[in-house]
Amino acid sequence: MRIRAVVLHEPRSPLVLEEVELAPPGPQEVLVKVAAAGVCHSDVRLADGELGEGRWPMVLGHEGAGVVEAVGEGVTHVAPGDHVAFSIVPSCRRCEECRAGRLTLCLPAGEAGPRGVLMDGTSRLSLPDGTALQHALMTACFAERVVVAAAGAVPLPNALPLWQGALLGCGVVTGFGAVRNTARVAPGASAAVVGCGGVGLQVVAALRLAGAEPIVAIDRDRAKLELALARGATHGLEAGPATAGDVVRITGRGADYAFEVVGRPETIRLAWDCLRPGGTAVVVGLAPTGVDVSLPAIEFLSDKGIRGSYYGGGDALRDLPALAELALAGELDLAGVVTSVEPLEAVNGALDRLRRGEGARTVLLVDPDLAAYD
Repeated sequence: MRIRAVVLHEPRSPLVLEEVELAPPGPQEVLVKVAAAGVCHSDVRLADGELGEGRWPMVLGHEGAGVVEAVGEGVTHVAPGDHVAFSIVPSCRRCEECRAGRLTLCLPAGEAGPRGVLMDGTSRLSLPDGTALQHALMTACFAERVVVAAAGAVPLPNALPLWQGALLGCGVVTGFGAVRNTARVAPGASAAVVGCGGVGLQVVAALRLAGAEPIVAIDRDRAKLELALARGATHGLEAGPATAGDVVRITGRGADYAFEVVGRPETIRLAWDCLRPGGTAVVVGLAPTGVDVSLPAIEFLSDKGIRGSYYGGGDALRDLPALAELALAGELDLAGVVTSVEPLEAVNGALDRLRRGEGARTVLLVDPDLAAYD
């Protein structure tokens, strides 16, 4: 079928909303009509060519939700009419990593994702002239419809508006998973959050629900700090030369955990500097390829540690529905982190705001009726 989609033809050039061809779903694949899509900083990294060469032409978008229209052979967990969010790691559950419980490190998904193909190694997208298009992070949801791997379509309760459910598959599961699965923060632990954009605000919310105290939010933008304070941060600091010292003063000896949610060497170093002896820095932010981070080696004697967290380190098929239930119960405010709601045509402006560090999350309404935005 022919659909409208946002295409990256060359890095660092404006994205183009144009007609492309979408092939039907194959075995273990799902066709979804997209309702809404969130705009994430990973989209900026892809659009600016910062995640490696050759990742174009590509249909962008990876954080979204919609309604199932058709399923391929062997798909049993969803049916036409079901509401779903997208997962960027459709774990195979059979490889070595999956069997060990490290589902976000699924080997076949890890090979297919950077190549812009689905789990069978091919694309369902093409330009009208037949040129193959890559699927951004195996999703490509800046489009009217998508075909995704079956495990990439995660059922949602119908009561959750899809414009809010769109945030679950990246920003929310990444932020909550970093706290719950990677760090396993216990009640009473102190924490700092460096970067309070769309994912960082979810880290703050997860820390609040985990019972962390104090929670120090750090950002250059006062408006984002206000959002963080509303999500549960106990302190807000504008980033500057004295920030790490301020965190040490607020927490006593430094934070038990510091979450970096920007993806820059200087902010990763700031997270490290905020730690107490024995504390752990968790790097959530996505840095460009080729970027190195320098840390003072002598400080490893203080038993400080640093580790990464990819996509929350959990199980999307389990975690996304649970997070949706938290939202329906009023424990998780999805709407409150959305600073702009716009049509799909506004995607370039949304990316520019992220490049300038403005706002938290933009939601693009691909199908306003399905999205149920009011």
